[in-house]
Formats: sequence, structure tokens, C-alpha cells
Amino acid sequence: MRYILGFDTSCYTTSIAGVALNGKILFNHQVPLNVPHGERGLQQSVALFHHLKNLPLATAYIRESMPRGSLAAVCASVRPRPAKDSYMPVFQFSHHIGQAVSDLFQVPFYPVSHQESHIMAGLYAAKGPHSSDFLALHLSGGTTELLFVHPTQTGLEIDLVGNSLDIPAGQFVDRIGVAMGLSFPAGPHLEELAAIGTGSVMLTGRVKGLDVSFSGPETQGQRLIKENTPYSEVAYAVYDLLSRIVSKWILRAVEMGYPKEILLVGGVSSSNIFRQGLQDRLKKRNRNIRVFFASPELSKDNAVGTALLGLQVYQLDYLEKRK
Repeated sequence: MRYILGFDTSCYTTSIAGVALNGKILFNHQVPLNVPHGERGLQQSVALFHHLKNLPLATAYIRESMPRGSLAAVCASVRPRPAKDSYMPVFQFSHHIGQAVSDLFQVPFYPVSHQESHIMAGLYAAKGPHSSDFLALHLSGGTTELLFVHPTQTGLEIDLVGNSLDIPAGQFVDRIGVAMGLSFPAGPHLEELAAIGTGSVMLTGRVKGLDVSFSGPETQGQRLIKENTPYSEVAYAVYDLLSRIVSKWILRAVEMGYPKEILLVGGVSSSNIFRQGLQDRLKKRNRNIRVFFASPELSKDNAVGTALLGLQVYQLDYLEKRK
């Protein structure tokens, strides 16, 4: 069996995945980077060191599921976004590891972006959208962007149409959670608290044009914590705010003529409370809007989308060689 090997080394996760030439996922493993309790993140140099330690852990885990076959190509996330000036040190790790493996095995190497990988994994897991153009919302600790996506034979054409004017949605969640004493990343723990909240307090945010802002809601949330507001109520307010802001964001984009099919990717979009709140709000305002969610596992950082992108380019290369 021949397969494509994918590498993705983001700010907080070391990921490796393998996809067979028939599109079947053969293995998929993520190792989170260790963030000390009370910290809200890692410096890039520290994250690089953690990737160095995590890589053998990841390869040891997947060794048993490695197919008996040959490596066809390697694909790696080498930058955050599909733009020439897009750069982040952590992705140099997956870039150089991927290039080294491709050189050793004398197979093609395909560089892609972390954002393209997220969207590709989302398309695979959500089984849509299938239209020629669609919107994608990338909601994570490092990115909060509204994207116009056009799938092509060689990958994805992505245009940025809106983003956060200050902090990403994931940072908003993590900063509130860490202030409560929760471990980083705080999303899963904060969601558990939100599940028992009653909605006694509310945060306010804004959508300006096709951009959003989360620094104001974060300040409000920090103030509520200092005022000894029950953590469950603050957590509930965080997810309520997220669903309200994102629904307004989507509705405004659709009103401006953008597609009514929207794919949501990134760790923030893996929250069940957020998903339900968003869908409920959109149904009340515009039933023609259709949202697609990746599975929680493939919403978060992973290398499955990376390997799938590599497969797409590999198949095109194969067809070109046969002409």
C-alpha cells in the first residue's frame, strides 16, 4: 500500500497523519505541547523545543499502525496562511522534517499552509460544502478569520474577507479560562462549566463591517471574575457571546452577497455548546444558511488535512506524467 505522510507542527500541537492513495486515513496522531499551569501560551522558541521532544513520541505511537507499503510523498505545513509573507517559526519544524524525510525516501515533497490543512480536514470530516465557492471560518487560538474559498485541482484558493481586530476567539476563551485557574488550553474545561451556567450575566461584543473584536468581551469577563461572579456564569457568557458574534458575522457576510454555505474549522468550533448556539441563532434569522462542522478531532490542529492536500497534488502529478 502506498500512502502520503503529513506533518503539521502548530503553536500547540505536534501532528502526524498518513493517508492511502485511495483517500483512506491510515493513522492520525496529535501530541499537545505542554503549557505550564497558569500560563496563557508558549514562546515560539519554547514551542519549537517541545516539537523536538514530541516527534519521537508521535512516531512511536503510530509505528504499529504504519502500513506495510511504500511512502509515495510527504506533505507539510510550512506557514500559517497561504500567503508569501506568512511566517511563524514553529512551522519551520514540520517543513524541515518533511523535507528531510522526502529526501531520504526520494519521494516528492509538497509544502502547504496550516490554514489550508484545517479547511481540507474540515471538508473531509464535514462532507461538505460541495459548492464551487464557500465561506470558511477559521476560529482558533492563533487565528480568527472569515475566508472566501475556491477549491481547485491543486488545493484551495483562499481570500481573506474578515478577521479579528484584536485577539483571536481562542485567546479570548483561554485568557478567561486561565484567569479562573483552568489548565491551558482552557476550552474543554470552560465548556464543562458553561454547561451548568444559567445565563445570569452577559458579555457584549461587536461586528464592524466584516471584522470582529474580542478584547472588549475579555475585559468584561476578567472584571466579572474579579467581582466573584460564579465561574459557571462567566463561562456560559463566553460561549453565548461567541455564538452571538459569529452568527452576526455570518449573517452580515451573506447579506453582502457571500455564499450561504459556511465551513467552520479550528479548535473553538469543536465546542458543542458553541455549535448548538450558533445553529439556533442562524435558523431564526436565515434558514437558507447552511453551516458545516468538522468532527471535534479534525476541527483541532491535525495533519490529516495536510496529507489530503498532498494526496490531491500527488494524484494530479501522476495524471500529468501519464499524458
